[in-house]
Amino acid sequence: MNTQAQQATSEQTFLTREIWLLLLLSLIWGSSFTLIKVAIPSIPPFTMVAARVTIAAILLILIASAQGHFLPRQRSVWAAFLVQGLLQSALPFTLISWGEMHIASGLAGVLNATPPMFVLALAMFTGRGRRTISGQKIIGVGLGLAGVAMTMRIDARSGIGTAAPLAQAAVLGASLSYALAPIWGQRFSNLPAIVTAAGAMSCAAILMVPAAAALEQPWRLAPTAQAIAAVIALAVVCTALAMVIYFRLIHTLGPLGTTSGSYLRAGFAVALGIALLGERLTWSGLAGMVLIVAGVVAVTAPSRKRNAEKPSI
Repeated sequence: MNTQAQQATSEQTFLTREIWLLLLLSLIWGSSFTLIKVAIPSIPPFTMVAARVTIAAILLILIASAQGHFLPRQRSVWAAFLVQGLLQSALPFTLISWGEMHIASGLAGVLNATPPMFVLALAMFTGRGRRTISGQKIIGVGLGLAGVAMTMRIDARSGIGTAAPLAQAAVLGASLSYALAPIWGQRFSNLPAIVTAAGAMSCAAILMVPAAAALEQPWRLAPTAQAIAAVIALAVVCTALAMVIYFRLIHTLGPLGTTSGSYLRAGFAVALGIALLGERLTWSGLAGMVLIVAGVVAVTAPSRKRNAEKPSI
C-alpha cells in the first residue's frame, strides 16, 4: 500500500512538472507572435525564418554535443527529420510570418490555437483513435470552427480589398502543419529530445536558407536593431529552447496533450499584443476568440465518462 502511495505521488509530481513545462512552452510560443510583428517590417518572412532556424539549429547541435549526443547517420532518419523540420518549423513559421504582415499578432495567435481541432479531425478522418472521440470533443470542434468563422468574417469586413483573409488562411494552414508535426514526431521516441530537435531544425535550415537567398536576397536588407534583436530572441528562446521542451512533451504527454497548450498560447499572444504593441480587440472579435478557446478546451479536456471510468492519479 505504501509502495502504491509512493508511486501515485511520483506520478503526480511528474505530471505537475510536465504541465508547468507546457505552460512555459505556451508563454514562449505566445510571445513569438509579438516578436514576429516587431521584426516583420524590416525583415521579410523567408529571411526571418531562415535566420531563426539556422541560429536555433547551431545552438541545438552545440547543446546536443555538450550532452554527449551525436546526430544519427542513417539516411532514413534524416529523411524523417526533413519532414519534421518542414512540418514543425519551416512551413508554419513562414506562413505565420507572412500572415502577420497583414493581420494583428493577437489574431494570428488565436487562429493558430486550432491545432488540437485539426488533430481530432485527422483522427476522425483516418479512423485512428475514433473510439475515444466523444460528443464533447465533436461539440468542441463545432465551437472552434464557429469562432474561426466569426473571427475571419469580422476581420474580413475591415480588410476588404486587402490580403487579410488570405493571411488568416495562411495562419490556419500553419495550425494544420502543427497538428501533423507531433503525430509525425512520435517516430523519434527512441531518440533523445535534443537530438530530434537538432536534426529537425537543421533540416529546416537546409530548406529555408536557399529559399530566402533566392526570393529575398537578404544581403540587400537593412533591418533595424530592434528587428535583429527580435529575430535573435525568436531563434534562441522561441525556437531552440522551445523545441527541446516540445519534443520532451511529445514523449511524455503525447500529441494531443502537447497541442492542448494552444489556447494558453493564444491568450498570451493576445495579451502581449495589447500590452506591447497597442493592438485593439473589439467585442465581436473577442466573442470569436472565446468560441475558439472554448472549442479547444472541450477538445483537449477529458470527457466526464472517461473520468468516471478511470481513477485519477
